Amino acid sequence: MWILWALAAAFSAALVVVLTKAGLKNVDSNLAFAIQAVFIFCITWGIVTVQGNFTALKEIDQKGWILLVLAGIATTLSTVFSYKALSIGPAAYVTTVERLSLVIAVILSIVFLKEKFTWQLGLGVTVMIAGAVLIAVSQAASK
Repeated sequence: MWILWALAAAFSAALVVVLTKAGLKNVDSNLAFAIQAVFIFCITWGIVTVQGNFTALKEIDQKGWILLVLAGIATTLSTVFSYKALSIGPAAYVTTVERLSLVIAVILSIVFLKEKFTWQLGLGVTVMIAGAVLIAVSQAASK
């Protein structure tokens, strides 16, 4: 079932890139994110409320809070940096380089979460890096 959620996330992320790039035409990238953040806030808290998970806030321990706050800061910075890059660069190239976050996430997962490294994972990471470099170099060569 996780694969369906992951595919839905990938499709949604692709829509975010295209819609944001189109919306940034005459809008400051930080203002654009601030507008979207209002909807993110309302929708996610709406889901939490409908699911009845609001009361679970009191069950989150201190370590959980710290990690979630740090993840929130990282999410915000990632989006601010991504939107700025989208406002000045081509979406296909920006997204490709920005998605090197997948490679970094794999490395961090292995180091900090002690997830298993396999040859398939290593090959996949290598292909992602090669693809990002190829696309970035093709953008530089086309200038």
